Amino acid sequence: MRQSAAAQQQALWQIDAAASTLSVHVFRAGRAAKLGHNHVLNAPKLMGKLRLPQGEPELAAAGFELALRLDELQLDAPAARAALGAAWASTLAPEMVAATRANMLGESGLQAGAFPLLRLRSLRLAGALPKLATLVEIELHGRRQQQWLALHATMESATVHARGAMVLRQSDFGLTPFSVAGGLLSVQDELLIEFDLLARPQQEPER
Repeated sequence: MRQSAAAQQQALWQIDAAASTLSVHVFRAGRAAKLGHNHVLNAPKLMGKLRLPQGEPELAAAGFELALRLDELQLDAPAARAALGAAWASTLAPEMVAATRANMLGESGLQAGAFPLLRLRSLRLAGALPKLATLVEIELHGRRQQQWLALHATMESATVHARGAMVLRQSDFGLTPFSVAGGLLSVQDELLIEFDLLARPQQEPER
């Protein structure tokens, strides 16, 4: 079957998982917030692809998809906490990290067992390199929401580098932020997600 002209003029790039990072920041809340901790989750393996028109980039024809498994997120790695400064400076015991992970990703949190994937898909790109705005569709917990986010992106012959940040409200996806003791200790509804992505041209399979 012959490809369409549009498909033939597009190049497919693959996210380099080893060279890309994505972090989710969770903030303490509640009347006794000082007794709690801020947390950071890191995605060890990102999956995604980028579609670019051949030749000079045309934003209208470009697009990307990104996905990660919530059940693979690494919680409160000591090096990740240390890099974030004073608000994450406390050292957490392994048993505390394990309990927090169970609460955050379990039935009372993100329910990663039933809804393991977080997906993003671009719907529209605007702006000019390196400053872009993109409308994305976010799929989480079986629900989809759209929102705009800002990107700083650069292109070279063998790489595309993009970084940015966005805020997700758990309640927008039917989730209740974790809390105990009637809200004495809880986490904020807002999750701050920061990402730094590197994509490389996808190698064509041998025929």
